Amino acid sequence: MPHTLPPCPQCGLENTYPDGDNYVCPDCGFEWPAQPSSTDADESASDGMVRDANGNPLADGDAVILVKDLKVKGAGATLKKGTKIKGIRLVDGADGHNVDCKTDLGSLLLKSEFLKKA
Repeated sequence: MPHTLPPCPQCGLENTYPDGDNYVCPDCGFEWPAQPSSTDADESASDGMVRDANGNPLADGDAVILVKDLKVKGAGATLKKGTKIKGIRLVDGADGHNVDCKTDLGSLLLKSEFLKKA
């Protein structure tokens, strides 16, 4: 039986289940609405703001924390969940990579969906 529920936006694991009007991740305890309201989706798409995994707007110079382990292609290393990154810069990168930052592995482009505002 295929798993048709979305993975958890907080930790990325697919062990989610519905609970009333929400989805719940038993691994990290994160809950989110099963059906995002159309006004929220229209507003976030039309305002052009870059938002983190929790929907908070990001700005240049913010500090963020990774919400998921990220394998860095070409570096043979992994950025660990909980790593704090200071002084981000918002860019219009390819494939949704919209945050430019400096880490221990060098300068990287990251997707804002894997970050939360610190």
